[in-house]
Amino acid sequence: MLTTALAIKLGLLCVAGFIAAFVDSIAGGGGLISLPAFLMAGIPPYFALGTNKFSATAASCTSSIKYIKSGKANFELLKYLIPFTAVGAFLGASTVLAIKQEYLQAMVLVMILAVGIYSLFSKTMGTEDRFTGFTKRNILYGILLAFGIGFYDGFFGPGTGSFLIFGMIGIYGFDFIQAGGNARVLNFVSNVTSLIRFAIQGKVYLVFGVPVAISMIIGARMGTKFALKNGAKVVKPIFVTMSLAVAAKMLYSLIW
Repeated sequence: MLTTALAIKLGLLCVAGFIAAFVDSIAGGGGLISLPAFLMAGIPPYFALGTNKFSATAASCTSSIKYIKSGKANFELLKYLIPFTAVGAFLGASTVLAIKQEYLQAMVLVMILAVGIYSLFSKTMGTEDRFTGFTKRNILYGILLAFGIGFYDGFFGPGTGSFLIFGMIGIYGFDFIQAGGNARVLNFVSNVTSLIRFAIQGKVYLVFGVPVAISMIIGARMGTKFALKNGAKVVKPIFVTMSLAVAAKMLYSLIW
């Protein structure tokens, strides 16, 4: 039987999870909301990482299926990128204790701030689909992106979706919806791979993870539906907002 305090804590986590998944399925950056929520609930850091991966995996799976059914995921491309995403995520989760995270956080702060500012001032970025086909060069760039962001997601995580969307637009000329569909599939792969690694180490609290996962599934379904219905021009300002919000949160964490 749940105590009143635990029920309140679970309720707040579920609300945070719903909002995180809704936003993340549109533009990435949901980890900015969900992971701090687990930490604020008093869950130890590595259990917070593992439990957040559990819930986020359920949400990214839901969102990925919706994008795939809508024809917004390109498996001609993903067949090359998925294996490298998985390898990168596994290595990232395996080495999470090897490097002090504050060093990586400083580098990521600069990168995601640049992504947000560039997206804000580029009037045409991601608003129309400029994809013209695959070449050996852009496939190679995609593989490097998939491996690098997979590693980053396994090791640290915040901003993964935003980086993937930005990379997909920059390399292939996709609009935000096409980029988002492919990014969600790759994000699901990195999530589930990282989750396996955390689960092997017993770093998942199912008593928190299962209820939050259910709320995140609902949020992901609604967020994906919103993105598909409203198109790239509506998604772009949300993407810019979340990129700058992730940067602001990281800057706050570094200073305080």
